[in-house]
Amino acid sequence: MKRKTISDIAKLANTSTATVSRVLNNSNYPVSESLRKKVLNSATELKYVPNLAGKQLKTNESNEIGVIIPSISNPYYAKLISGIEYVASRWNKYILLCNTNEDSDLEKKYLEYLCQKQVNGVIISSIGENTDYLEYMKKIGIDIVAFEQDIDLECTKVNFNYYRGGYLAAKHLINNGHNDIGFISAPLNRHSRNKVFSGFMECLKEYNITPNDNFIKIGLDEKKITDTVFEYNNGRKIIASLLDKKAENGLPSAIFCINDMTAIGVMQNLMENNIKVPDDISVMGFDNIDICEMITPSLSTIDQKTFQMGELAAQTLIHIIKEEESIPVSKLLEPYLVQRSSTKILKSAARKSTNYQLEL
Repeated sequence: MKRKTISDIAKLANTSTATVSRVLNNSNYPVSESLRKKVLNSATELKYVPNLAGKQLKTNESNEIGVIIPSISNPYYAKLISGIEYVASRWNKYILLCNTNEDSDLEKKYLEYLCQKQVNGVIISSIGENTDYLEYMKKIGIDIVAFEQDIDLECTKVNFNYYRGGYLAAKHLINNGHNDIGFISAPLNRHSRNKVFSGFMECLKEYNITPNDNFIKIGLDEKKITDTVFEYNNGRKIIASLLDKKAENGLPSAIFCINDMTAIGVMQNLMENNIKVPDDISVMGFDNIDICEMITPSLSTIDQKTFQMGELAAQTLIHIIKEEESIPVSKLLEPYLVQRSSTKILKSAARKSTNYQLEL
């Protein structure tokens, strides 16, 4: 069916297209009440849908916000997007979601697309090292808010204290009596992962625990992985490699994973090999995605306030667009430990650590 236009409305209402435009756009130009009703009734009868793209070209205004994420398959990002959308909808803004699949070239194409769409602004978790196009977008008036990754760009950044999160995870396991602690991660090619790992290692150092290199496992290059649940499968593959060398190297008493999906993959493989969690090995994640409390055993993890990060990123961008904020700032969210059933206390003197905030 051919899309109806204001010309069709004008013809049915027996008036000019200029009058139809004034009525539909609530112009202050005087139009009689009877003619106004006739135009609106004609639009309803024809099931007219306004052309927002045309209106945007005419007014040079947009109510769209671009959101760029690296992996839509990870529930962490779904929760974060929910926070962004929650705020955006209350300001009559709409989000254009772009999933880069960890591909910096695709990220660049999405930036070009959002620029052509003349979006109000962009919220981005960038995996690209080159920020030239983001600089260009800033120069032509597109506001940028970066989250999660510490990109080399002068813009407002909403981030999480990943270092403290990694430190807190290690401290929880140590306080539960664990000394042989493993670490499983995807490549440490992101600011967030590097900071988590640094915090984890620093805590081991402070407690005079020498990490066992056999238990520190970093995964494959993500660009070589084509499946849509990389984190989960990465956890399964890495724990399988540890189990293959069990006779030679033994196993850790606890494993800290870079995120919850990796931890779930680890637990699944352990249980398939008749290794009980947490009786034989404690497992801890990072993110606190919703599924953590739905699985058995429920997953101990670090809550990084994902929904709130999305809310804060959207609120900040809208304030910048409305010129209520102008100077780039960094906003930091703090971690909380969430202890569930997947981690076990090995000694009675261990400090109770249910849902407390790390204090350094």
